[in-house]
Amino acid sequence: MTETDDIGPTDVTLLTARTVEPGYEQDFREWFGRVTNVASAFPGHLGDGLFRPPTTAGPWVLIHRFRDHESARGWTTSPERAALFDNCDGHHQTEVARRELSGMETWFTSPQDTITVAPARWKMALAAFAAILPISLIGNGLLGPALSALPLLARVLILALLFSTLMTYLMMPTVTLVLRRWLYSPTSTAREGPTR
Repeated sequence: MTETDDIGPTDVTLLTARTVEPGYEQDFREWFGRVTNVASAFPGHLGDGLFRPPTTAGPWVLIHRFRDHESARGWTTSPERAALFDNCDGHHQTEVARRELSGMETWFTSPQDTITVAPARWKMALAAFAAILPISLIGNGLLGPALSALPLLARVLILALLFSTLMTYLMMPTVTLVLRRWLYSPTSTAREGPTR
């Protein structure tokens, strides 16, 4: 059982970091293209991503998103994935880390930061509260009166779109940066999720 099993189905993000020998980057991209083609046929698959390393010696980060843990397990335990990921020595690449993230953990991890464990849940909740509060105050204080003539559903849709966009692209990156030392302090009770 994982930390997120008790809160019901939730998106799962699989992160895999791999180093690629210089000169084989194009081969690696083509290999990842084959991986995404196979993964996209699996039930519950939501998408893939590939992040280049910030430095030439750094790892590439592969991202696969699935609807829930069961869908992610279907992919990670499949013979199709094993055939693509096993015995990659001939591809001039090596796996250096694997992570499985779900729920709010994905807001507290950078693709380039492959070894940091997620903070304790109570810290994530407080950080999310710190991000939501100003958006709620500004959104309801400034937009509330301007949107009051609209039907309830339209108001909720506009505010939900605004809140989710600001949370994802502005507030959570800012809050996690400002609170980074506190979130990832050595006394954190967080543990790394299961690797796949």
